[in-house]
Amino acid sequence: MKKFILALLVCSLFVSVAFAEDAKFHIGIVTGTVSQSEDDLRGAELMIARYGDTAKGGMITHLTYPDNFTSEAETTISQIAGLADDPLMKVIVVNQAIPGTTEGFRKVREKRPDILLFAGQPHEDPAIITAASDLAIMVDNISRGYLIPLGAKKLGSKTFVHVSFPRHMSMEVLGRRRVIMEEACKDLGIKFVFETAPDPTGDVGVAGAQQYILESMPTWIEKYGKDASFFATNDAHVEPMLRQIVKYGGIFVEASLPSPVMGYPGALGIDLSKESGNWPAILKKVEDVIVAQGGAERLGTWAYSYGYTNSAALAEFGKRIVEGNAKVDSMKDLIACYNEFTPGAGWNASYYTDAGTGVRNRKMVMVYQDTYIFGKGYLGLTGEEVPEKYYGIK
Repeated sequence: MKKFILALLVCSLFVSVAFAEDAKFHIGIVTGTVSQSEDDLRGAELMIARYGDTAKGGMITHLTYPDNFTSEAETTISQIAGLADDPLMKVIVVNQAIPGTTEGFRKVREKRPDILLFAGQPHEDPAIITAASDLAIMVDNISRGYLIPLGAKKLGSKTFVHVSFPRHMSMEVLGRRRVIMEEACKDLGIKFVFETAPDPTGDVGVAGAQQYILESMPTWIEKYGKDASFFATNDAHVEPMLRQIVKYGGIFVEASLPSPVMGYPGALGIDLSKESGNWPAILKKVEDVIVAQGGAERLGTWAYSYGYTNSAALAEFGKRIVEGNAKVDSMKDLIACYNEFTPGAGWNASYYTDAGTGVRNRKMVMVYQDTYIFGKGYLGLTGEEVPEKYYGIK
């Protein structure tokens, strides 16, 4: 036993020294907490496992911003700006890039213009965040504004229920997606309904917002029918929504930020600790439970977590740029980093085009994966052509 412990100590020392030697520069990753955006955080943890924690001689510094970030913006700004005080810092990734990220990036620029700044799923308007960052990545909510209702129709929905709140609807892309969804539902012959729910960053907090969804879903399902499709713009709303859909009926095409672990484990009581990081195994285990509980062909996701992949891929992209193995303006190099963490699942990507001016913003890339329906398989939405009219809807 003493030899074993000694071996572990030697191994630990070797790893620490290896990280100290290898980490010629540092990468900062800022994410939400487990309660607000667990997948984003797990993606950061993956990169720590791969490249080591800077506190132990590795490459990655991981910070979490406050759950109530709308009222604690100064904390977020100071966290981001503080990363620039590390002389070895060369890349900063914020995922999700909540309000305050732009100002944090501006402060970093003032101190250290050499640091690469990447925003994952920005909450601030495209023109604002890309003015301060080197690159922003967002789910292609323009295409998905059409594709999600189309997916609902493919699953037999006659009604599409969109659940959100004013803060999200004030965001350019989320508000625009809602308008596109409404128009798509009209064109597809589906009734569009908007329901307002509490903002988890507001006074009621995450617990209060989730309780509201839990209590409202049975009423909504009775009102709109068991074939109604439900969609929430906020991660925290997803778990109680899924729990009640499995119990009372309804359809769920995919989350706003899709993932097999977005809401499903908590909603269905699934322990995924043994499958952690193994997305094919996670997908299968979740699917087995859903099918067993009668939810086959009614609930969907992306095979790989978007939030998890965003944190990991953007950090990897920054690393490759600093090392001279990628270029910041290369879509090919960027998508190679996404493919690195999602074997078998391709990504569709395009540059964001402003609806008002028609100008293409090459500092904002829009991405999406095909939708996987449990008990059914892929819907083939990445092969669907989105009518051009939707890209011009404001």
